[in-house]
Amino acid sequence: MKKHGDGYGAMLLAGLKADGKGMFEISEREDGFIAASSWPPRYFSSYAKWSKRERQAARLARGHVLDVGCGAGRFSLHLQQQGLDVTAIDNSRGAIRVCKLRGVKDARLMSIDDIGKFMPESFDTVMMMGNNFGLFGGFQKARRLLRKLHRITAASGQIIAEAVDPYRTKAKL
Repeated sequence: MKKHGDGYGAMLLAGLKADGKGMFEISEREDGFIAASSWPPRYFSSYAKWSKRERQAARLARGHVLDVGCGAGRFSLHLQQQGLDVTAIDNSRGAIRVCKLRGVKDARLMSIDDIGKFMPESFDTVMMMGNNFGLFGGFQKARRLLRKLHRITAASGQIIAEAVDPYRTKAKL
């Protein structure tokens, strides 16, 4: 892996090896706001430690699942354990490596921009958890990606997504 270029993947790999001890996650918004938090264990947390909203989302998944922006693979692993067929994608090489090391059966290095490469009606559920609905960026990209998702999702398929407003914080610049 390159020394630079996949900070997220490097963080996940280090967290896997060190169990997150002594680590911090640094986030920076486009408006210049920067925040640091002690290692967020959510990347590796078990189902029992998930929020009520996350557990509910996982219970709604069915059929062949596409986990977009899978990170360390916690949703993919849980859904696999529930007997679902899961394809996990992320644009971080380190994240995909962590997923494979943790036992995700089908983890692929792929950007959300490339989801159109899947065959039509390949998935029954598309999961976009951990604020991954934000991967749509703006209106035009959202329209384009939603068309691709429509094509690769079965007629009775569903998209389960999570988003947060990064500007709703008590922290000040």
